[in-house]
Amino acid sequence: MKRINPSILIIITAIFFVSVDNITFFQEVLAIYPLSDLSSALFVISLAVVFSCVNIIILALLCYRYTIKPVLITLLLLSAACAYFMDSYHVIIDSIMIENLLKTDTAEAFDLLSTKQFLYILFLGVLPAIWIYKVPISHPPLKKAILSKTLLISASLLIAVITILSLGGFYASFFREYKSLRNYANPSYYIYSAGKYISEQYGGDTQIFTPIGLDAQITPEVSDRELFILVVGEAVRADHFSLNGYNKKTNPRLEKEDIINFDNVWSCGTSTAISVPCLFAHHGQDDHSSNKAKTTGNLLDVAQHVGVNVLWLDNNSSSKGVADRSEYQSYKTPDNNPICNSECRDVGMLAHLQSYIDSHPTGDIFIILHQMGNHGPAYYKRYPKEFEKFTPVCQTNQLEQCSREEINNAYDNAILYTDFFLSETIKLLKRNNDDFEAALLYVSDHGESLGENGLYLHGLPYMLAPDSQKHVPMLMWFGDNFDTDEVNLDLLKQKSSQKYSHDNIFHTVLGLLEIDSEIYDATLDIIPHND
Repeated sequence: MKRINPSILIIITAIFFVSVDNITFFQEVLAIYPLSDLSSALFVISLAVVFSCVNIIILALLCYRYTIKPVLITLLLLSAACAYFMDSYHVIIDSIMIENLLKTDTAEAFDLLSTKQFLYILFLGVLPAIWIYKVPISHPPLKKAILSKTLLISASLLIAVITILSLGGFYASFFREYKSLRNYANPSYYIYSAGKYISEQYGGDTQIFTPIGLDAQITPEVSDRELFILVVGEAVRADHFSLNGYNKKTNPRLEKEDIINFDNVWSCGTSTAISVPCLFAHHGQDDHSSNKAKTTGNLLDVAQHVGVNVLWLDNNSSSKGVADRSEYQSYKTPDNNPICNSECRDVGMLAHLQSYIDSHPTGDIFIILHQMGNHGPAYYKRYPKEFEKFTPVCQTNQLEQCSREEINNAYDNAILYTDFFLSETIKLLKRNNDDFEAALLYVSDHGESLGENGLYLHGLPYMLAPDSQKHVPMLMWFGDNFDTDEVNLDLLKQKSSQKYSHDNIFHTVLGLLEIDSEIYDATLDIIPHND
């Protein structure tokens, strides 16, 4: 096989990335600059040239004598995987998505596997990587290699600059008004996002932990014991709850309960990795970061500090670090979960709760149930067969192969199962009415896109994400023994259509558990308390 110059190999790979790994990027571009217009067509061609030059510069900076093959092979495999997810689900591979991927468990990863994904990785990743692995490279002497690399970068930069200046009007508009399109650039944007993620995770001293609420206490005069269950839903959007006016009866059991429904609630993020830690944090969405969540105490820490019995049960991937200092039990396997068939069910988390309650005769009890809920894309797996009320359903994780009706039906059946799970949780609380002030709060971590405008799943940057990924359902239930002299439930019902967010959860739970602390903000407590 004829030897190839390193610069030529870099150019070939860069052009390959632009031509086959960026279908979604150019689809987005063509939606704004159609080829039917000659000037727009010229701009799109120039954009491909500029994009190729950018990739050449990136690869030239990463590739040297001993790194060129490992770097190119790695990027080919990663770019093929990214191309699949962008082309299939229209997701963006930003730092938050990278965090989601790194925190995805094995079961979730298997849910995403498909023949199409295999073909993408084979033809866009593995086969080109094998060719690069086998092709002999003619490495010039050091001085010549430095000169060649300098010329490659300089020529690419010059071509890019000349191209941009020649169509300055188009590029001025492109960079100013359509910045979000760069999020689909493969591999440049995920390389940037990986750097950002590493910087966020390891840029500071992540070992310093800051506790909060050290002044917290439960007023000694409070004699009633609290039994409070917080259910964290997964990927449920508010507009598919019949409680919120959806035309399919997805909440038949909850509609029979005396619940308070909140129809204007917004998530902290569009992914579990962001929303769940943010939901339990005191600092709120505007000040939230992954590093801050890891190094700062949360709601569970404050509750434990005052002697509340805290238990986190998880049928999802994990608590995302929230329960690292609390009692935690996974219900993803039959080891704890007695209700497992094709997968372990959310309702199995209730199996041992009465025993837990009975074994804690003193102190308040705060239980968190983290659902599998509507985790996509395999919605049809999220419920037992007897809950398949809405048909026909999408029976694959390749959502683009299904009709909108089939996707919605599978998704709605999963909500129907959550309705059952929540009603069973309320039954458990009712059995403990005589001994506790019992209450339940349900809120989803984020919403979900179901094919609208070609978008699927969730995880888009918050500013770009549609409301379907941010508008979430929330409801509360209070037992008969709840002290209405302290809590004004009538006023709460009147306020149920006000706008709330995950920022309210921390302070609302502190109020329900009657925990006094300087970190408690009464203005963020949803529940009106009587003086």
